[in-house]
Amino acid sequence: MAVPHLQQPSFLLASLKADCMNKPFAQRCHDLEIVIEDFPAKELHAIFPWLVENIFGSLDGIIIGWNLRCLHGRANPTEYAIALDFLDPSGPMMKLVYKLQAEEYRYEFPVSYLPGPVKASMQERVLPECSLYYNKVQFPPSGGLGSNLALNPFEYYMFYFAISLITQRNSPTTHHVSPSNSAYFSLVDTYLKWFLPTEGSVLPPPSSNPGGAIPSPAPRSPAVPFMSYGMHHTSLLKRHIAHQPSVNADPASQEIWRSETLLKVFVEMWLHHYSLEMYQKMQSPHVKESFKPTEEHVLVIRLLVKHLHAFANSLKPEPLSPSAHSHTTSPLEEFKRVVIPRFVQQKLYVFLQHCFSHWPLDASFRAVLEMWLSYLQPWRYAPEKPLQSTEPQPRSVSEKWAPFIQENLLMYTKLFVGFLNRALRTDLVSPKNALMVFRVAKVFAQPNLAEMIQKGEQLFLEPELVIPHRQHRIFMSPTLGGSFLSSWPPAITDASFKVKSHVYCLEGQDSQYKQMFGPEVRNLVLRLAQLIGQAQQTAKTISDHSAETLASQSFLSWFRFGPSDMNGSYTGNDLDEIGQDSIKKTDEYLEKAQEYLCQIFRLNEAQLSQLMLNCGAAQAENGKKQIPDCIESEDGLILTPLGRYQIINGLRRFEVEYQGDTELQPIRSYENAPLVRLLFQLSSAINQRFADQMESLCSREDFTGMLCRYHLTNPSLAEKVRHSPALKQRSGCSRRPRISLRFLASYRTLLSWFMMYFIASWFCIGPLACTFIILLGYLLYVIAVTFFTERWRLHRH
Repeated sequence: MAVPHLQQPSFLLASLKADCMNKPFAQRCHDLEIVIEDFPAKELHAIFPWLVENIFGSLDGIIIGWNLRCLHGRANPTEYAIALDFLDPSGPMMKLVYKLQAEEYRYEFPVSYLPGPVKASMQERVLPECSLYYNKVQFPPSGGLGSNLALNPFEYYMFYFAISLITQRNSPTTHHVSPSNSAYFSLVDTYLKWFLPTEGSVLPPPSSNPGGAIPSPAPRSPAVPFMSYGMHHTSLLKRHIAHQPSVNADPASQEIWRSETLLKVFVEMWLHHYSLEMYQKMQSPHVKESFKPTEEHVLVIRLLVKHLHAFANSLKPEPLSPSAHSHTTSPLEEFKRVVIPRFVQQKLYVFLQHCFSHWPLDASFRAVLEMWLSYLQPWRYAPEKPLQSTEPQPRSVSEKWAPFIQENLLMYTKLFVGFLNRALRTDLVSPKNALMVFRVAKVFAQPNLAEMIQKGEQLFLEPELVIPHRQHRIFMSPTLGGSFLSSWPPAITDASFKVKSHVYCLEGQDSQYKQMFGPEVRNLVLRLAQLIGQAQQTAKTISDHSAETLASQSFLSWFRFGPSDMNGSYTGNDLDEIGQDSIKKTDEYLEKAQEYLCQIFRLNEAQLSQLMLNCGAAQAENGKKQIPDCIESEDGLILTPLGRYQIINGLRRFEVEYQGDTELQPIRSYENAPLVRLLFQLSSAINQRFADQMESLCSREDFTGMLCRYHLTNPSLAEKVRHSPALKQRSGCSRRPRISLRFLASYRTLLSWFMMYFIASWFCIGPLACTFIILLGYLLYVIAVTFFTERWRLHRH
C-alpha cells in the first residue's frame, strides 16, 4: 500500500476505509499486513478499533464485517484461507495486538453489550464474580448507564471475537452448510489449541522486545462503591490489586494470563447469560427468557467443552515427592488442574438447565444433548488409548473418574431427570427423537458409570452432625474472583463434603435433591419405557399402513367408480415421507434404548410387559391404531389423563373427519365445480321426490333390499362415527337413504369414462353399446359384492 510514513493516523484510517470499499478482499488483507509491519504503534492505535469492528462486525449487529460465521472453505476457498491466515495466532492481526499491547493502550468496550447478568450487576454497582472485569469498569462522572470497560488490546480483540457469535447471529446465513465448517468455528478451534495447548507450553507472543511482559490493567478508582457477592469488598479488592503486579512480573505467568483471559472471555460471552441467583429463585419453565441461544452457539460451546477436557486431561501425573511438586509444577499445569471446576462448571450447569427447560421440543435439541454428553464423558478425551480387541465391547469407566463424577453430580442426575421430562413430551416415533433417547441411554449404560453416580448420591445423602454454613461452603465455589494463581484453598479430603458443597453451591442450601435412583425418577423411567414400547408398535402400524397404501396404488385404481374419500384426513405422520429405512432405524434405536434403560435401572422384562399391558398399548383386533383412551359421557367422549398423554406423544389420535353432510362439503380441486352444483341439484330433486320409496326399499330383508342399502346408504359412516369424539346427539341423528351423484363430477371418474370409450372405439364399439356393457359389468360386480358382504355380516353376528 503506497502510503508514506509521515501521514497522520486520521488520513491512514480514511485511506483504509476507502480501500475497504474499492479493493478486493485479498488485496485489502495484503495491504493491512504491510501497514501492520511498517507503521509504528502510535499510528496503528487509531485504526485498531475500526479494524476490529470491520472484521467481527459492530456490537449492534448493523455492520456485518467479514461475516466469519458464513465464510466456508467449500464455497469461498480463497477468502476462507486468507481470513484464517490473517487472524491466525501468529498472523498479522495478532502481531498488531501484541504491538499495541506493549504500549499499554486501552480501548473502551460498552457495558451495555455484555451478557445480561454482568450488565445488571454493573448497573447496580456490584462487582461481578469474574476477575476479568476487575480494575476495568469506568463510570461516567454524572452517573447513568453509559459505563465502559477499559480493555487492553488482547482483551479488546477477544471480547469482539467472542461476542460476534451473539451479535451477528441475525445476519444472513447459509442454511445448507454446517456451522462447524465456518471460518469462525475453525478460528475458535485454532485459538483454543494455541492458548490452551494439550502438549508443551503456550508459545510466547511475537514481539520486537522479547521477554517483555504484558502490562497489568490500570487499577480501578477506589471511589467506585463496588460490593462483592456475599464477601467484604475491601478485602477482595485489596487482594486482587496487590496480587496483580506479581502475576504480570513472572514471564511464565504472562503466558498463563493470556490463556486465562481467553478462557474467561469465552465463558463469559458464551455461557454467562443466565444468573445463578435467578435460577435458584425462579426454577420455572414459565419464566420469560431474556436470551435464546442458537444451535450454532451450542456447537461452539461443545467445541470449547471438548477441548477443555483434553486440556485438563493432559495434566502430568503428580510427583510422589512434595518438595519436587513445589519446584517442578508449572503455572500451566496448575491451570489445567482447576480449569473446569473453577471457570466452567457453574455457568455451564445453569446454561444447560435453561436449555433443558426452554429449548423447543424438536430435533434441534440434539446439539444441546451432544454438548451435555461431551461434558459428562471426560474419559473420551483422555490421552490413554482403549485396548484393541476383536469384539467391540463398551469401555468400562475407570474408578479414577469417580472424583469428577462426584464433583459434577448434578450434571449427571438432575439434567438426566430434565431429559426424562423432555423425552416424555416428545414423539418417539420420529427417528431423530428416538436417536436422542438412544444416545442418552447408551452413555449412561457404560459399565461402572451408574454405580459411580449412585455412590455419589450416597455420599450426598450421608448425614452430618453439623451442616457447615454457606460462608464456609463458598470456598468450594468454582467462581471465586481473582486469578487462579491467587491463594487456593487447601484440598478437602472429605468426599462427602465435596459432593454436598457442589450441590449446595449450585442449587442453594434449601434445595430438595431428587435421587436419580430413587422411586420418583424410577417411575419416570418406567413411563418412558412404556412410551418406547408404544412408539415401537405405532411405528410398526405406520410401516404396515404405508406398505398397504403403496400396494393399493396401481393403475387400475383409476377405474374405480365408488365415491372418493372426501374427508381429506391425514392418517400418517412424518415416517410416511421418510421411508421404511427410517422406520427400521427408529425401531432399532428404541429397542436398544429400552435395553440400556433396563441395564441402568435394573428393570426386568416381566415388569415391562405388565406395564405395556396396563397402559393399553396393544393393537386393536383389526390391526388398526386404537383411538386415545377416553370414557363415555352424556356429551360424548371425554379424554382421560392417559388419553391426553397418548395424544401429546403422538401415540394415538382421533380420526379428525368431516361429520356433516358429505354433499355440502366444499368443492375440491379434483372436481368440476359446475358439474358438482348440477349433480347436487339433480340428486336433491331425486331424493326429495322418491324419499319414501327409497326408505321402503332399504327396509326390505331380501336381496333387493341389500342391493339398495349398498347404493343408498354409507356403510362406513357408523364405523367412522365410532372412532370420532363427536357429540352423541350429533352422531346419533338418523340418516335417511339417498342417492349421491357427486362422484360423477370427479375428474378421475370423467377421465376413466373417456379412456374406456376411447379403448372401446378401437374394437368398433359405439358409445351406447359401451355404456350398456359398463353398466352390465358394474351390476354384476355390485351383486357379487353385496352377496359376499351380507354373508360376512351374518357370519360376524
